[in-house]
Amino acid sequence: MKTFNKLLLATSAICTISGAALAEGHAKLPLVELPGIEDRDYWIPGEVNAEGKLEAMQAVVGAEAVPFSGSQDGPIQIALIYPSADTSDFWARNYIAMTKRLEELGIEFETTEFASRQIEHSLQSTYANQVVQDADLYDFVIFGPSELAIQADNIDKMAQSDGFSTFVWAFHTPLKDLKAQPDAWFDFSSAAGALTMCDYMLGRLGNDVTMAMNRGIPGITDNQRSGDFKACVEEKGNWTTAYEHYGEYQREGGFEGTSLIMQAYPEAKIIHNANTAMAMGSVEAQVAMGKEKDIFSTGWGGTGLELDAIRRGELDATPMRMGDDVGAATAEAIKAHMEERAGDLPFVFLGRITVAHDQMSADEIDALEKEAFRFSGVGALER
Repeated sequence: MKTFNKLLLATSAICTISGAALAEGHAKLPLVELPGIEDRDYWIPGEVNAEGKLEAMQAVVGAEAVPFSGSQDGPIQIALIYPSADTSDFWARNYIAMTKRLEELGIEFETTEFASRQIEHSLQSTYANQVVQDADLYDFVIFGPSELAIQADNIDKMAQSDGFSTFVWAFHTPLKDLKAQPDAWFDFSSAAGALTMCDYMLGRLGNDVTMAMNRGIPGITDNQRSGDFKACVEEKGNWTTAYEHYGEYQREGGFEGTSLIMQAYPEAKIIHNANTAMAMGSVEAQVAMGKEKDIFSTGWGGTGLELDAIRRGELDATPMRMGDDVGAATAEAIKAHMEERAGDLPFVFLGRITVAHDQMSADEIDALEKEAFRFSGVGALER
């Protein structure tokens, strides 16, 4: 049996907010209409966040923890459904950051993890059905979709549950046609990261460059990470894209795509990789052929594996998330719900992104890594 804090029990009718109930609160979305809204089947953060709430939340996340003000009859129950079995340590770091921040906040909790790989869409559906069926066991469900559109029905299903609050990790584009919106979205803006990376690459490499791409899975995430980056460098720098390979966010896909690029498209001296796993496969292929010094390779996310590859001279640059922001923000959101302050939260939380690259000094990379992984620790995680 799940347990709630005493403060919530006293006013359960008010504070046990289900996804279905929140749907009514989000019925008036968007709050603001931004250019291109009619062409999208999703909203962007600026259209759904009340003014000032994101900045306020980012300030809370970056500051020292303020302990939970209520009391508990027992630990809250948190279920996590996410592709944590993949190469990227993004999921593991989110988990560590969330749990350590919860400990700092003085919140008792227990977690149940449902792991999968990024391509195991049906397995995530099985897990989603399971938590909805066992809704009375959980207070919070955190869902990291394998791909947003593919998992839309499962988000809907969980958001409509009366038993728990639903948070979505790794996406920041609420779909317009969901019957019920989840309680909050937590992510780093892939679109903003793509533009940050575009500016860096144009500044460093100039115009009229030929590149190739290891893209992920067709959908919102890759459209932004890869599509927005491609559009930016082609428009602003007159770059040419020789080849696009869809590697499904897997190490094998990055290896195979890069092997093909090096053999069939030698004119491409830059290889874009849309996530950590493909970046690791890409540099592995380059090292195997002794071409890691001849090709400029980029990753995505600034994970520990990517930073180590930059230090070794195998990876050249990556848009780096201040990775622990998402997990810490989730813990703060749980606290806000427990203190009946859910209305203080932004609907979409975004973490910060900068560029880590091989021209940085060791001290500069170390300082960036320490800030990004202040909870989960620097260096590659042991998995």
